[in-house]
Amino acid sequence: MTTLYGLEDLAIGTGENITRLCLFEGPLDLGWKHCAITSDFVAEFVALRYRASRSLYKEVRHNVGYLTNELIENAVKFRAAGEIVVEASIEDNVFRAKVSNLIEEKPATQFQHLLSQITMGDPGELLIKRIEANAIGTNTSSSGLGLLTLMSDYGAHFAWVFGSEEPDGKIPLETYASIAVPNVSN
Repeated sequence: MTTLYGLEDLAIGTGENITRLCLFEGPLDLGWKHCAITSDFVAEFVALRYRASRSLYKEVRHNVGYLTNELIENAVKFRAAGEIVVEASIEDNVFRAKVSNLIEEKPATQFQHLLSQITMGDPGELLIKRIEANAIGTNTSSSGLGLLTLMSDYGAHFAWVFGSEEPDGKIPLETYASIAVPNVSN
């Protein structure tokens, strides 16, 4: 049985021309520094097509980097031991990403609770409420500020698909995201 949060149409894949990166656990320990390095690589890869315009290049590099970094950080934060697969593509002025990893049952339940909260209602209003709750120290759950900021301020769209629990107790998680990018001819 699978459980979907977010936009069902987004959870169909990342398109035909996909760039795929695998982050393997190993002697360097898969951690936070890999999030930034990988998201910078993806952002640079995408932004290169906009190098004729410095402002478009910087905008795309920032937006794609921020989105990708948030996805990879959540994968590292909530994952069970194992690899993280990052897929990215651009089609019809839309950057699409998919991050796949395994997650233990308890963090999956916590993450699903967070997702049920942040996918309901207006992202802008939820963002303000979360910021206020964090400021006065009343928000005791994971905040979701990064995801809400991407939804509210960057127009990002998300879908999360939790797969059936595997025999080892781990649950496959696929996170899908999309964000508009300018037309290359601009």
